Amino acid sequence: MAIKRTGQFGFVEALLSTKGGSGQLDRLDDLVKWYRFAKLIGHLRDEASPGRPGYPVMVLFKAVLLQSLYGLSERELEQALDDRLSFRRFVGLSLEEAVPDHTVLNRFRNQLAAEGLLEKLFAELDRQLEKAGIILKRGTMLDATVIPAVSAPPGERRATRDPEAGFAKRQGRAGSTFGYKAHVGVDQGSGIIRAVITTAANVNDTTPADGLIRGDERVVWGDAAYHTQAREAALRARGMKPRLMRRANKHHPKLPARLLRYNRLIARRRAPVETTFATWKHRMGLTRIRYVGLAKAAAQVLIAAIAFNLRRWIRLAPA
Repeated sequence: MAIKRTGQFGFVEALLSTKGGSGQLDRLDDLVKWYRFAKLIGHLRDEASPGRPGYPVMVLFKAVLLQSLYGLSERELEQALDDRLSFRRFVGLSLEEAVPDHTVLNRFRNQLAAEGLLEKLFAELDRQLEKAGIILKRGTMLDATVIPAVSAPPGERRATRDPEAGFAKRQGRAGSTFGYKAHVGVDQGSGIIRAVITTAANVNDTTPADGLIRGDERVVWGDAAYHTQAREAALRARGMKPRLMRRANKHHPKLPARLLRYNRLIARRRAPVETTFATWKHRMGLTRIRYVGLAKAAAQVLIAAIAFNLRRWIRLAPA
């Protein structure tokens, strides 16, 4: 199958691309070893229609990263690629070249998810961040956030229903949210996401927690949802300090002052993890799961984690 040759910029395009809002994307190109990602996904091909050459996989991969960085749908991404020179330059398309349409972008995203490549891409970025000295490994902060689904819950009469999503009660508010839950392990100090697991929204925070612990951190921080005696013992046996908040129970309905102080200290140390979710939702537009089914929801969240870490790398790397 023919593959488009892309990225052949003319003099005017090269001049224009140094001006305006392309600085952060150009910075990414300087920081990231993209050829390592290309090795992981180079076997994929855009299944183009007869007579039309397909797009190189790195054009499509960088495009879905832009989609996540800026909170766009596939149709909005197609339009942005058509309109914005900085986007074209980042993915490697010249002004004369046609942009991939939303069906091509959606199909490529589904390929990445179906072949388990997103986990490999996430791990590759983790290796690059560690080699660059960005990941500190002082500790891991555990937390989770519910992301509503655009699809309807079972029983509702709407065009799209999602039987794999679940309901979660809203903290401090009446009612519940139907969707998925993103569980993360965040590197203390750098704010880099080192592990991410997506479940239905009704899955308890503690259930996937052990999968968020990498084993090379010195401390594990978490709120009371993550505390169990077994987890504390397991962390100590692995040489890690458990710093998990305590909660009252039927045997001790009121926490003593010592544990209240302990909880306050942990709350202050793990508070920066909330920045992850604030950035996802308010700056990257991750306010809805756009796709139906756990596999596609997990893919959306994992791409958001990759995009978030790239964003953090720009902020943390020396100028």
